[in-house]
Amino acid sequence: MKKLLSTVMGGILLAAAACGIASCGTSDDLEVVAPDGAPALALLNAIAQEEAKEDDVFDFKVVDSNTISTYVTGRSPEADICILPVNVAAKTLGTGAVYQMLGAVTHGNFFFLATGESPVLTRENLDTLVGQKVGVVQLPNVPGLTLRAVLDDCEIPYTLLQSAQAEADPDKVNLVPFDAPNVSPAGGCAYYLCPEPAVSTKIKGTASALKPFKLAGDLQALYGEGGYPQAVAVAKKSLIEGKPEALRQFIGYLEGSAQYLSAVSPATVIELLDDVRTDGLDPSFNANNLTSQVIENCSVAYTPSKTCKEAVCAFLEKLIAISPESTALPEDAFFYMN
Repeated sequence: MKKLLSTVMGGILLAAAACGIASCGTSDDLEVVAPDGAPALALLNAIAQEEAKEDDVFDFKVVDSNTISTYVTGRSPEADICILPVNVAAKTLGTGAVYQMLGAVTHGNFFFLATGESPVLTRENLDTLVGQKVGVVQLPNVPGLTLRAVLDDCEIPYTLLQSAQAEADPDKVNLVPFDAPNVSPAGGCAYYLCPEPAVSTKIKGTASALKPFKLAGDLQALYGEGGYPQAVAVAKKSLIEGKPEALRQFIGYLEGSAQYLSAVSPATVIELLDDVRTDGLDPSFNANNLTSQVIENCSVAYTPSKTCKEAVCAFLEKLIAISPESTALPEDAFFYMN
């Protein structure tokens, strides 16, 4: 009986050991999550570096942008590190109790499209939009709020229309909500504000049209040199305090992201993102719309919190002045300042 019991126990121990080696389908690696699209590009250097290692530290997941906040909320948030829009980060995590902001990682990827002789928009000629209709992709969200903040800074009045068919106010800039697929030269607006890669796709797709689209302005430049803080990286305080070496390693990846993206091929970007994207999620970038210029236009560069804290707070204050429910001003504890 003792021999039988010993044999059974030995088998259990062997199974447990095997389960430990294989992690029983789990991993001790730190989970890094980003929404698909421009913010995910901030992880490319990290993904490539980790993939080249025999013993990696981080697992990556690119998810639907509509679900990103679920990875940093709840009793046991899934993400150890997360890339998410700055307004969402500030509103959801702004106390600094669970997560801290490491820094800004993208600085805007929205540009204006127009046809014919329409001038390229600058802060000096932005008043030419008065009386015109401007189609805006994501009008209620950060891109639309940023454009409204620019108009406020330039003391240019604007109004919101329900559709391009509504009558324009001749004394104001008329902002019209648009979905990117519906943006076309025949859409009824003088200008359209769109993100990459839709901008490059629209220019290419209308090249042989009677009224082809052209690039007609840069929201980032209109906001100010360096653009605006669009997406940020946050990390759990437990990681920051308990795994400082892993934190330094990840920050090093972020610091090298701009240089890596300046040389990487679009094909490599697509391959790396495909490996970590949630199954079934339609990719923002593919072989038909991703080019080196699109990558550059996504404005990926890491700026640590200690450098960008004031700029982030100033940006959030502008958003709050326009739409108080869009975000919140975070507490000092939210910013990782080392």
